[in-house]
Parts: sequence; C-alpha cells; structure tokens
Amino acid sequence: MPESYRPHFPSDDHKEKTHSQSLESNSAVGNARIADVLGKKGNAVITIRPQETLGRAVEILRDRNVGALLVTDANGAIQGILSERDIVRKLAETPGRTLPHEVAQVMTEKVITCTGDDLVEAVTKRMSDGRFRHMPVVENGRLVGLVSIGDLVNFRLVQLEYEALKLKQLIVG
Repeated sequence: MPESYRPHFPSDDHKEKTHSQSLESNSAVGNARIADVLGKKGNAVITIRPQETLGRAVEILRDRNVGALLVTDANGAIQGILSERDIVRKLAETPGRTLPHEVAQVMTEKVITCTGDDLVEAVTKRMSDGRFRHMPVVENGRLVGLVSIGDLVNFRLVQLEYEALKLKQLIVG
C-alpha cells in the first residue's frame, strides 16, 4: 500500500520532545559583558583633576556632551566622580556662588566600579539599584573605560533588535 494511503498509527505521534531554553543559553543578550559595550562605544574617559573648578568642569561637560567626569590624580588613580547631578545639588546649596568651588568639594568620593568581565545585565541592575548613571571600568587596578546607563540600555536594545530579526528570519525562512 502506498505511504500516502497508510492509516494513522499511535507510533506516528511519538516524536522527540524538545525543551525550552533560557534567553541566556539561546542568545548572546544574557551573556553580554561590559567589554562588549566598550568594544562598541570605545574606552575614552574624560577626566578632571580634583583641584579644578566647577566652572571648568561645566565647560568640559558641555563641550564633550557627557554627563559625568571621572576625577583622577596626576597618576590616573580614581579620586571620585563628578556628575551633573552633583553640580545641580551644589547649585541649590550655593546659588550664584557655585562655579568657583573645587571639584574635590562637590564630587562623589565613593566610586563603584566594574570590570570588563562583568555582565551588562548585572551592571545595569547595580546602577539602577544604586541610583547612579555612570560607572568606571577597571582592570588590574587601571582605568580602562566608563559606561553610562544609556550606553548599557542602547547596547541591550541593539542586541534585542538583532535577536528579534534572527527569530523573524527563522520563522519566515
């Protein structure tokens, strides 16, 4: 009897079962590291010395179109971080007398860092939980970059768009 006329048998229903995979195991999104972000955006870090004035810091922020400056000593060691938010707080405290203050008086001294091996997802969570938007990247005690929450979100969005495209291609063929 030709195969097309063969009746249905219960054994026809026995097919190999597959199991769902997690996003982490099925794509690069969950495995993305900070080094991947720096590879796309670059590792340039704009710094300022602690003895500089807020006036100078504001000029650098404006001219470089960034939201924070890493404060380093002459050897490049991290002393603190100065964000737009730090400057706004000082403006509220000393209206009209803010710009002559030294960066050291206004900067955030406790700087939380990450490494290139840290997962993007974990660093994003640390930044969100800590309510800060910039994190220096350090390798072997040496500054190698700075990531912002915007950098991480944009990186993830590009990855997710790529994953969605790949899924569409898989479905459509």
